[in-house]
Amino acid sequence: MSLITTIAAPFRHTRKDRLKKNEIVYYLAFDRKWMNIEQANVILKRALDEGLVGYDGEMIAPKFEVQSVEIPIGFKPSQSVFEENNPVQALVDRVVKSSGMQETDIIAEMNRMKSKDFDNLIRPEAAVIILAKRYGVPVDEYIVVLKERLLKKY
Repeated sequence: MSLITTIAAPFRHTRKDRLKKNEIVYYLAFDRKWMNIEQANVILKRALDEGLVGYDGEMIAPKFEVQSVEIPIGFKPSQSVFEENNPVQALVDRVVKSSGMQETDIIAEMNRMKSKDFDNLIRPEAAVIILAKRYGVPVDEYIVVLKERLLKKY
């Protein structure tokens, strides 16, 4: 399961909109026994780096609507939450699966759209969202991360 689901879980379970760092680590490592303390800190750092959460004084608050994240019964994060991911590539992969086209064709279409439709005035993060919408691929899981990536680079 995704990083956003893992990060949403402590906020949903405690019904709080802000938690201390140690409360999140405790929830992930001891309460749920999903990982060790070091891994919980890695997860929290990734969430901060990807713009899913932010500090509000000493407290950590989500930068997404926690209630909109579905946490399945019996949820346990997989090892993939520890891997760095590229949301643009992940969304391209979803479009490839959905459309049945080759990845090179999807990338080429994205590049054509950027150059012809937008005169190279949009970045890949925006282009991949438009492309995903064109193919009917849901983007909700990636929208926060892609938006943060766009804002970080300026």
